[in-house]
Amino acid sequence: MSAFTLHFSRWGAVATILISVASVIFALPNVIPLSTYESLPSWAQLPRMPLGLDLRGGTHLLYQIDTAQLKKDWLQSIQTESRRSLSEARIAHSGVVIAGNQVRVNLRDPANTDAALTKLKTLAQPLSTSLLTSSGGDTGMDVAVQSTQPGVITLEPTQAGIQRRIENAISRSIEVIRRRVDPQGTTEATIQAQGGANGKDRILIQVPGLAPDEVKSRVGTTAKLTFQLVDSSMSAEDAKDHGVPPDSQLLPDQERPGQFVLVHKEVIVSGDDLVNAYAGYDSRAGGVGERAVDFEFNSRGAAAFARVTRENIGRPFAIILDGKVISAPVIRSEIPGGRGQITGNFGVEETNRLALLLRSGALPAALSIIEERSVGPSLGADSIDAGSIAAAVGFAAVSLFMISAYGLFGVFSVIALAVNIAIIMACLSLFHATLTMPGIAGIVLTMGVAVDANVLIYERIREELRTGRGMISAIEAGFDRAYATIIDSHLTALLAALILYAFGSGTVKGFAVTLSFGIVSSLFTAITLTRLMVSTWLRQTRPTALHI
Repeated sequence: MSAFTLHFSRWGAVATILISVASVIFALPNVIPLSTYESLPSWAQLPRMPLGLDLRGGTHLLYQIDTAQLKKDWLQSIQTESRRSLSEARIAHSGVVIAGNQVRVNLRDPANTDAALTKLKTLAQPLSTSLLTSSGGDTGMDVAVQSTQPGVITLEPTQAGIQRRIENAISRSIEVIRRRVDPQGTTEATIQAQGGANGKDRILIQVPGLAPDEVKSRVGTTAKLTFQLVDSSMSAEDAKDHGVPPDSQLLPDQERPGQFVLVHKEVIVSGDDLVNAYAGYDSRAGGVGERAVDFEFNSRGAAAFARVTRENIGRPFAIILDGKVISAPVIRSEIPGGRGQITGNFGVEETNRLALLLRSGALPAALSIIEERSVGPSLGADSIDAGSIAAAVGFAAVSLFMISAYGLFGVFSVIALAVNIAIIMACLSLFHATLTMPGIAGIVLTMGVAVDANVLIYERIREELRTGRGMISAIEAGFDRAYATIIDSHLTALLAALILYAFGSGTVKGFAVTLSFGIVSSLFTAITLTRLMVSTWLRQTRPTALHI
């Protein structure tokens, strides 16, 4: 018995018709004028496909990384690691301070200079071959570690090390921004490094379909989360009046505007160890009440968090986000498991945005806008019209060929092709995937892929008729025997589209998305929908001969 029969169950026929009609309904908002769409009641305003920067314009932003803050953070990191290394080696010191562009270590016993120098040199990391400037000394390392006199050691970032730090920060920032602005990879945002006075220290962002304020709200927050112990040696007021201790800093208290909290500079746990963050409710209120953001650490962060809370029971510690103390609770007991919660006076949108920012990761340094503008359609209205005309001409040419070659069966193919395009537009609308000129090219290419399946079926039916088979038997054999070939060709094309999506970016991904939707939908329209139309025609007209 054939794997395919012309018989359709009632539910199968109803499901096929409902899918086709629903696709047309969800595609309609994209073909009606915008003024008509906006005049519809809110419940009738189904989602539309967002157009790309080349079709409708969008936001253009040029950011510059704060290299001064990046160097300052690096020096503080070197200072913390130097103290930790000397403590592990049991080498006493009278101070590890930041002096200008270097970290200065003063040893209590000058006789330990060689041992301390050997230990501290382990903090320096070798640079890649392309960054080596010359032979000898520490020029091949990111930090120059040397003893200027007995008992004094300096650690100074090299110029090559600073440049690599900036390049790494730019690369990390691009990935973080991409996860924030384009988490699904379908808006075809352009995010790339650009050169400036200090090498590539700028980031170009072009996002279609989003307002500048929305893009800036996602990008403009560093979302740097740290956990630091509160300095209880003096109050914040005393620190302001008599000076802040060298190893501490005053940070504004977000819960108490105008107030400050004195915290130690050393970061005990950082947001780099976060693996997840999501919106929730304040657990102290039994899961209801004020909104909060729950977070989870990886194994390294969870171990550090548990160790710090175990060793500092009874002491307050500060949860700091972008230089502001969000909360400063007292550690009551060890907190195992690597889970925690950030509470505050958050609204719904602010909670969701904060969770998104924490999930996507912190920017390694602050970014400042040096250029901002709204971009008009780069191809212009004429190019948009040309793209639409090309799609219409392609559809008309394919329709003319199919009808002239296969008669009524060609009409069935044209109807299936129209439904196929409607499914693509509906999917783009529902998934909020951006349509660009390459996306239109993907739709045009899909037309050929879609009718190719019908050509295979119809030619197989012709062959079966020439062998003397009956009409019904020939049609069933045509669908049955062409099935394997259609599946193989579509899977091959789909695999190519998925590879384009996985390794491409920007407009390449947009082309891959529309092509993938088209390939999958053409399996439904060319096999199921066309078979339903043929089956219905046979039952209703009961022809005595088949002309194809």
